[in-house]
Amino acid sequence: MSTLFSPITLGTRKLDNRIVIAPMCQYSADQGRATDWHLIHLGHLALSGAGLMFIEATAVAPEGRISPDDLGLWSDETEAALARVLQSVRQYSPIPVAMQLAHAGRKASTAVPWAGGQHLAPSDGGWQTLAPSALPFAADDTPPLTLDAAELQRIRNDFVAAARRAQRLGVDVIELHAAHGYLLHQFLSPLSNTRDDRYGGTLENRMRFPLEVFDAVRAALPADLPVGIRISATDWVDGGWEIEQSVAFARELQRRGCAFIDVSSGGLSPLQQIPVEPGYQVPFAERIKLETGLPTIAVGLITEPEQAETIVSAGQADMVALARGMLYDPRWPWHAAAELGAQIDAPKQYWRSQPRAFKNLFKPG
Repeated sequence: MSTLFSPITLGTRKLDNRIVIAPMCQYSADQGRATDWHLIHLGHLALSGAGLMFIEATAVAPEGRISPDDLGLWSDETEAALARVLQSVRQYSPIPVAMQLAHAGRKASTAVPWAGGQHLAPSDGGWQTLAPSALPFAADDTPPLTLDAAELQRIRNDFVAAARRAQRLGVDVIELHAAHGYLLHQFLSPLSNTRDDRYGGTLENRMRFPLEVFDAVRAALPADLPVGIRISATDWVDGGWEIEQSVAFARELQRRGCAFIDVSSGGLSPLQQIPVEPGYQVPFAERIKLETGLPTIAVGLITEPEQAETIVSAGQADMVALARGMLYDPRWPWHAAAELGAQIDAPKQYWRSQPRAFKNLFKPG
């Protein structure tokens, strides 16, 4: 029996297997509104057989977008556009859907990747960014404005409002984005947070705002709707956020009813030195799982079925998430099931496609 293809429960949500489609920015929205691209993109991934599908990082406010073309959920218009997409997807796929709520902070206001991805100053079609401290991500970026108490309250409220919209959309799982150098991560790291008030300095103070956002979102939603978080376990920069602080943060989240922790790394500083190799982030997920007991999702260069099987069967993580690998091979879960001798759900319209060598691959309807 494959562990990768065994069920798992997040809160009260039961997933058929432990394969997660990671959130992947598409930079294809119209003023925050989902478009037909999202219908095509999410529609075909929803037929993959994965246990859980994340929508891409979704901005809770216009200034929280990474680029002008990011997906958002801050208005009736953005909610209605995403509702249309999800309604179509659900007509043909029962896959549970997760939403990652995000605010990019000082890493907002950039061009889309295929246009260079550079910072956009307000005079070049961008906007004024916000951050814990007035420290730019790159030296030549327009410095962000330091968030004051009123703006912190507004952003907390923006996360809550977006979470309630996600609930109305029928989203099964919610994740807060506190990784990759975006706003909540910026509060955690001493490299980007040099405040001298109750939100800066000590580890307790640097964790305060991300924990306040988590508490506010958790309190605004039904108890049976799982709320988790994605973190960068380390900045990969001396003197920055690192795994010991991530464990402490995870313990605080566990006490607050966090359903899972999605463990990535990096993204906060251009000075990062990442030793990239297959599964290079898995040890971080393993340590957090062992020291806190929180269910973990491992990510990062997990490409082979046997590799994914080993991670979950050895207890290094409870789930594995694929991003680029899933884009390259949208039927990765099918191929993994065939290799590991498991069965998987597939649309009945595709039942005749299974090779003779794997005639029992698809679960009967």
